[in-house]
Amino acid sequence: MAKAKQASEVINFTDIPNIGPAIERDFIFLKIKSPKDLQNKDAFTLYTKLCKVRRVRQDPCVLDTFIAAIEFMNGAPARSWYYYTKKRKEKYPNI
Repeated sequence: MAKAKQASEVINFTDIPNIGPAIERDFIFLKIKSPKDLQNKDAFTLYTKLCKVRRVRQDPCVLDTFIAAIEFMNGAPARSWYYYTKKRKEKYPNI
C-alpha cells in the first residue's frame, strides 16, 4: 500500500512513511490513539517512555523513526527515518 505524501492524507499509522506494524503497535501501546495525536509530541519523551514500560532499551532507530513520524505529521516532507539519525546523535549523543 502506498504511503501518504502529506499528513492530511493519513488515516492509519501505517499510512505514515517509515511506519509499519511494529511501530504502529508501539504507538498504540503508548496510548496514542490516532496519527493526528502525534502532532506536537516529543519523540524523545515517547522513546524513553517506551523503554521504561517495555523494561528494555529500544534500538535508537526507534527514536529516529518516532522523530520522522512526528515531523511528517507536523508538516515536514516524507523522509527516511535514517535522515534523522544524525540529528538524533547531535541532540542525544548518549543514545
